[in-house]
Amino acid sequence: MSWQVVYTRQAQKDARKLSASGLKEKAQGLLALLGEDPYRNPPPYEKLVGDLSGAYSRRINIRHRLVYQVYEEERVVKIIRLWTHYE
Repeated sequence: MSWQVVYTRQAQKDARKLSASGLKEKAQGLLALLGEDPYRNPPPYEKLVGDLSGAYSRRINIRHRLVYQVYEEERVVKIIRLWTHYE
C-alpha cells in the first residue's frame, strides 16, 4: 500500500530551486521512494532533533536535504523542505 505525499508551501518553493540547480531528478527519486515506504533503507535517513524534532532527513546531495514528517495513521508523508534545513 502506498503513502500519500503532500508538500508545504516552502517545499513547493524549494522544488523550483532544485529544478534550476540540476537536482530535480535525484529529488524525484527520493520522493518516489517515500511514496512507497518512508522508512526504507537505503538510502539512509536520520531522525532530526531540536526545532525539527519528529521529522526525518535524507540527503539530496552533500549540502541539500529532503526533510519530511510521517503520519502513520493517515499514511501521509509531509515534505517540509527540499533545499536545506540549516536556514
